[in-house]
Amino acid sequence: MSLRIGILTGGGDCPGLNAVIRAVVRTSEARYGSSVVGFQDGWRGLLENRRVHLANDDRNDRLLTKGGTTLGTARTHPDRLREGLDQIKETLDENGIDVLIPIGGEGTLTAASWLSDEGVPVVGVPKTIDNDIDCTDVTFGFDTALTIATDAIDRLHSTAESHQRVMLVEVMGRHAGWIALNSGIAAGAHMILIPEVPFDVEELCRLIKRRFQHGHSSFICVVAEGAKPAEGTMELRVGGVDEFGHERFTGVAHQLGVEIEKRIRKEVRTTVLGHVQRGGKPTAYDRVLATRFGVNAADAAHAGEWGKMVSLQGQEIGLVALSEAVSQLKRVPSARYEDAAAFFG
Repeated sequence: MSLRIGILTGGGDCPGLNAVIRAVVRTSEARYGSSVVGFQDGWRGLLENRRVHLANDDRNDRLLTKGGTTLGTARTHPDRLREGLDQIKETLDENGIDVLIPIGGEGTLTAASWLSDEGVPVVGVPKTIDNDIDCTDVTFGFDTALTIATDAIDRLHSTAESHQRVMLVEVMGRHAGWIALNSGIAAGAHMILIPEVPFDVEELCRLIKRRFQHGHSSFICVVAEGAKPAEGTMELRVGGVDEFGHERFTGVAHQLGVEIEKRIRKEVRTTVLGHVQRGGKPTAYDRVLATRFGVNAADAAHAGEWGKMVSLQGQEIGLVALSEAVSQLKRVPSARYEDAAAFFG
């Protein structure tokens, strides 16, 4: 059955977004003779009716290896989305869209769930470098961010050893510490701080002193941007919230570095990887996963499997209810952190 598919990319950019777009366009046309319309800059483009036709041509084929998103993306306040649901439905009707495929993280998929509740045919595709979307083993973009972070930490080992320094490496992860945990394990960090487990500054200082007393020449600690000290152990500046209701972080690694130097008189250097983790070409793993997500999203759209999200379950791609996928974030289980803790200090 031929359909007219709409597609958008919402929230932060992420390696692999273009691979999903490519797969949806190619699968829709080649398997079903369907056309695909892209909406620019995420939900904002849908609210403002800014569309572009996506063809299964050479330009689409070249998207596989490109970072970012050819459709552009933007953050939209949840209240504006709630208030704009009728406008979104009107835009979809005006463009003859039979099924919408939103690609995004928690915010985008929550909005997709709202639309589904309003009777709009929707199939969601999960993306986030943070890997914190529930009901899927992995999200595309995570492997690329993890690879970049691991490579950076590998490089910091040699300079830390040369100068006998403590190195703090701040990586992304607002609410979930998957990047910090996995990059820290992969690169042999001596401590990992994640949002799920408040850290004790005094215990960290004890581990640092012990390591140097045992004759080692460096200490590397990976810090997720959302990590927080245990109550009463250290004051962390408060940054308030941004226009989207998200907490403004104030640089936990830098503040922690100042505190460590003050307590143990050891030279500390801080590196904040920031948005470099989002950029560049997706890894081979993310290209394959994003492609599989796109193919299966297009198949689900044509099969009438609406109100669902594609997900990786073991080695297979399955479907889960959008409402279930956005009911909670996927955070690092305590057992996973305890595995890493065997190498702390």
